[in-house]
Amino acid sequence: MPAKNIVVIGGGPAGLAFATLWKRRHGADRVHVVEQNAPDATFGFGVVFSDRALDFLRSSDPSTHDLIAPSLETWSGITIDHGGERIEIDGIGFTAVGRLRLLTLMRQRAQATGVDVRYGTTLAPDHGALDAADLVVVADGVNSTHRNAAADAFGYHMELSGNRFAWFGTTKRFETLTQTFVPSDLGAFNAHHYRYAPEMSTFIVECDAATFERVGFAGKSEGETKAICERVFAASLDGHPLIANRSIWRQFPHIWCERWSHGNRVLLGDALRTAHFSIGSGTRLAIEDAIALADALEEADGDVAAGLAIYEAKRKPPVKKLVKAARQSAEWYDDFAAHMTLPPREFALSYIQRTGRVDPVRLAQLSPKFAARYAV
Repeated sequence: MPAKNIVVIGGGPAGLAFATLWKRRHGADRVHVVEQNAPDATFGFGVVFSDRALDFLRSSDPSTHDLIAPSLETWSGITIDHGGERIEIDGIGFTAVGRLRLLTLMRQRAQATGVDVRYGTTLAPDHGALDAADLVVVADGVNSTHRNAAADAFGYHMELSGNRFAWFGTTKRFETLTQTFVPSDLGAFNAHHYRYAPEMSTFIVECDAATFERVGFAGKSEGETKAICERVFAASLDGHPLIANRSIWRQFPHIWCERWSHGNRVLLGDALRTAHFSIGSGTRLAIEDAIALADALEEADGDVAAGLAIYEAKRKPPVKKLVKAARQSAEWYDDFAAHMTLPPREFALSYIQRTGRVDPVRLAQLSPKFAARYAV
């Protein structure tokens, strides 16, 4: 089989994971990763996984898994802070890692396998090098220019959530994934926060559309927004500051592409579809996409078109199921201000059952202490 020329657009988890897997399996192939940003340019702070979410990576690429594992923070449980009560939901494990740390380790692993990773480099969608490649893996994220250039061909669709969120970090250490809901004089707020390093935590602040308009956040600077959020969540931060990094207000984009490939182009990660951050599966899905694509191309024994068809046929059903759950979770958050009228027990039950995947039987299996104390 002649050596292939593969170009990966985007140096995030999806692109680096695929490039590493493919180059490790096919050392003679030329695999290039092209990333428009600098290697240390990333927004956000930590990414979170379920406690077993990286098992799939251990089986597909144990060297990458073993490189990342020492940097992971692990814990069990979710804490709901609402109505003056802190409710613990037991039995649900998590791991987290700094986003920049994760990308740095994945880049090191890709380069060690012989992948050509180039930063500060842009290839336009109509660049001749892409047309000449055997395969172009489009993994350039939510705002993918390469997907947008062929939006109709991919069946691209996008809707925005009504809520706004801003992504901060903090030096306050949180022992569990915590959801804090605050009815302030400014309006309704919530924060998703968890540690991703021994002395650092992610702190995502969210507010509903009414609060966003009432406070006038659209006209406030990043520093002004930070100061307001520090005041609203002063009790949770316990004297620690919020740390900003492109911490502007965003609306979550619900993206779905009905067709996953077009010609020699194929979509991975957030360029393909998004899953709301409230279920903590975006990075996991991106890496799973990469593994699924590599496996499908292997199954097709060098026939790229056949491999892309296998990838979509096998991967789409489980992704649809998870994206549906993520959308239901997002819709719960869009109405979180209304849910906050519930007393703490009923509120916690509403939260844990928001995706439609946790009924009373499963809840008792997942979180026996919580179920025994709070469930009917």
